[in-house]
Amino acid sequence: MLTRYVEAGNKVDIQKMTRVRLTKEEEDKKPVYRSQVYEVISDSKLEIIMPMEKGKLILLPADTEYDLCFLATSGRYQCLARLDKRYKRDNAYLLLFELAGGLRKSQRRDYYRLSVTLELGSRVMQPDDMDLVDQDVYELSEIGALKRSVVADISGGGLRFVANFAYQKGDMIHCRFTLNLDGAPKEYNLIAKVLQVQEKLNRSGVFEHRAQFVVISDSEREEIIRYIFEEERKTRKKERI
Repeated sequence: MLTRYVEAGNKVDIQKMTRVRLTKEEEDKKPVYRSQVYEVISDSKLEIIMPMEKGKLILLPADTEYDLCFLATSGRYQCLARLDKRYKRDNAYLLLFELAGGLRKSQRRDYYRLSVTLELGSRVMQPDDMDLVDQDVYELSEIGALKRSVVADISGGGLRFVANFAYQKGDMIHCRFTLNLDGAPKEYNLIAKVLQVQEKLNRSGVFEHRAQFVVISDSEREEIIRYIFEEERKTRKKERI
């Protein structure tokens, strides 16, 4: 299954396994190292680029079990794997993992975020608007004037944007933005819930917002994830030149 679903360049989260039972708070504090797949050797072995933190390589202990979570084109997959050894090849610092269990569909609900610069139009949804949305008779695309701001990163789960105004935590907002998908622009009109609002340090009157998509179709979410993959591939291609 590994060779079927995971490929070189896929993002992967690495987390050390523990034999003792941890509380949820302790589990949340366990470090997660993000890297990417270098090569899938077989259905039981793969190479992962050694993760880095603040410009320094993270020397993960060998002969230790880790939880690997892959962000593949068809979704998220997890497996238990043992780190066999660390080495350098072709100027790349690599980790050789051997699977200790089968690959399974991940139940994690987080999404990989891509740093972008996109124009965003938004407005607060009123209770009456949301009632119409619930009845599936509200046309988001017909809304008029929207406040302008800039998206700083986006994922299949939501976005982070910066504006010279501040929404309130818990506000439901209509978000309009355009992505270039398959070489053509496509406009998205989605509803998101504001999770966090914070004024930027040393930038008075500028506010960073984090929002989670709450009205989005499966196809729209899949398109956003595919857009992120396409942009990641473009970036990797430029880095090789």
